[in-house]
Amino acid sequence: MENRRKIKMAVIFMIIIFLFPLIFILSRKEKFSPEENRNLKEFPEVSPESILEKKFMEDFEAYLSDHFPARLEFIRTKMNTERLSGKDCINNIYITDDRLIEKLPKPDYDEVKRSVSAINNFAENYNTEVFISVVPTSAGIYQCDLGKFSPQINQHKFITDVYSELNSNITAIDVFSALASASDEYIYYRNDHHWTSRGAYTAYKHIIPSLGFSAVDESLYDIEHVSDDFRGTFYSKCLYDGPKADIIDIYSCINGFSAQSVIMNDGLKNSGSDDIYFREFLKKNDKYCVFLGNNRAFTDISTNVDNGKEILIIKDSYANSFVPFLIQHYSRISLVDPRYVKGSIEDFADPNDYDQVLFLYNASTFSQDKNIKSLCRNC
Repeated sequence: MENRRKIKMAVIFMIIIFLFPLIFILSRKEKFSPEENRNLKEFPEVSPESILEKKFMEDFEAYLSDHFPARLEFIRTKMNTERLSGKDCINNIYITDDRLIEKLPKPDYDEVKRSVSAINNFAENYNTEVFISVVPTSAGIYQCDLGKFSPQINQHKFITDVYSELNSNITAIDVFSALASASDEYIYYRNDHHWTSRGAYTAYKHIIPSLGFSAVDESLYDIEHVSDDFRGTFYSKCLYDGPKADIIDIYSCINGFSAQSVIMNDGLKNSGSDDIYFREFLKKNDKYCVFLGNNRAFTDISTNVDNGKEILIIKDSYANSFVPFLIQHYSRISLVDPRYVKGSIEDFADPNDYDQVLFLYNASTFSQDKNIKSLCRNC
């Protein structure tokens, strides 16, 4: 009887040993994980150098991890197990009853100092009005939802400290209080790191008077719910689907002005569109890209506003859902994302050609960004 049990265990062991590799070899290898919104590792290149430097084995281990059979089910099981054990932070995402909140890394203060210095130099070198608004993320507004044992940087203090180092010829526009006052409203996605269109509108109401205009009342916008199943970057990091899926709204000004042409440059070539909304992304995982499409180096928007006012926005992706509100005020809106610029912004736009320049970043990006310091050739 004992021998039979041993033989049975040995057979099961041999099946596992040979079956899993066979399943792995025969299984289809996907290139992209929509749930995690990232490209999966490809089979690494074999070369004498990669083997000697151990890079091949490191890349091969990552390849195996990305293509392990039932990998997502294993990740979800692991996540649920950790949740049951009381763990509330998975892959730097805090899990609360209502939303997912990012655990922000400690700011890279050396880079922040360089960024502030670059912005100061920018304002000195160009003959244009310069404005800046560093926007809190949901982690800054909903920090009180986290327990005292959930460490988080004080974004309000961080933003205030940044503004205190700016030269007097730069206008800092603080939207923290405006967003904090609207915290009971739907101003941030529950499963993604961006603000919602309502959040962007809340900031717009506070920013636009500093730029010399009166805000268009929200009642004059038609609000279209274009998606109700958005699960963004935070979900992709932890695969926890407890919070409700998010709604994406598009604000269209009733009888208002509109974009007439959109020229886009990804750093290599131009492409064009007649709309700032890219609705094909609503069928994909990264639905936030409905606003201006994929991140790119340069976007140039011409409107039918006949006042000759032009603004250049140096930004991260928070600006993408903010721009629609500016269309009611400017003939031309240009956007530069330094993360995708290989040279300087002058390769795409001369800041002296614009009436105003607005730096618009979320606090998380601004606290880590290494690209702002390369803004221009002469700064």
